[in-house]
Amino acid sequence: MSQQKRVLGFIGGSGVYSVDTLESPERVAIDTPWGLPSDALLRGKLEGVDVVFLARHGAGHRLPPSHVNYRANIDALKHAGVTDVISVSACGSFREELPPGSFVIVDQFIDRTTNREKSFFGPGFVAHVSMAQPVCAALGDALAASCDTLDIPNHRGGTYICIDGPQFSSLAESQLYKSWGCDVIGMTNMPEAKLAREAELPYASVAMVTDYDCWHETEGPVQVGQILETLKANTANAARLVSDVAARLGPSRTPSPSGAETALDMAIITPPDARDPEMIERLHTVAGRFLKR
Repeated sequence: MSQQKRVLGFIGGSGVYSVDTLESPERVAIDTPWGLPSDALLRGKLEGVDVVFLARHGAGHRLPPSHVNYRANIDALKHAGVTDVISVSACGSFREELPPGSFVIVDQFIDRTTNREKSFFGPGFVAHVSMAQPVCAALGDALAASCDTLDIPNHRGGTYICIDGPQFSSLAESQLYKSWGCDVIGMTNMPEAKLAREAELPYASVAMVTDYDCWHETEGPVQVGQILETLKANTANAARLVSDVAARLGPSRTPSPSGAETALDMAIITPPDARDPEMIERLHTVAGRFLKR
């Protein structure tokens, strides 16, 4: 199986706003056909691997979840040559056995967001990518192995339900999501994972538990102050995890078992002679491989 150079992209959520251990860090401002990403990209090397970091909420945590320009973020990472994307996000837990401080290597999503642009495609150029297996198992395995090596409490596999926010759930909502079999709840991994798949980027998500949402009978409702305390410890562990998983994955890669790199081959439904030229131009980065065929 042929190998290629790896460029590892990290999207940092609440509490994870930079990678301080990057060698030769360089901030790169990128504009995209979808607008500006959340912040400038931070490029450098980590454990011999080319890395690109993006703060999902921007410097100073300026952007609430539904105001993040997810399309611009993914387009910018693809434009920067990223080959694999790892999301690091804060979340709430629906499981007693997933207490605050645990890391969940997510493998499934339920999207309950309603107020976000969820696709690069649209009128004039239609595509339907498969999201049956939305996460790259190879990235997930590496993340779990790194957590084990670093003694970070973790669980391999879990369903992440994404809500719009910025408010936390009502008790009735929390109990409903728990009854559905969801493991964790957050506000940012959707449509991010969908867009990564449309951009043919293998994606994995580390959900860092900060609280029990509000279903737990003895813990009480989640509060920002409570989250921030746990977030500090999680952020320190996230920094260790980022370095370890970069070294574990290494500077070269083989295609993802998820098939993400060719996701558009069976997704495009609009024939070439019916495609909107303006849409084609906007898609030149995320769908460039397919369009050059």
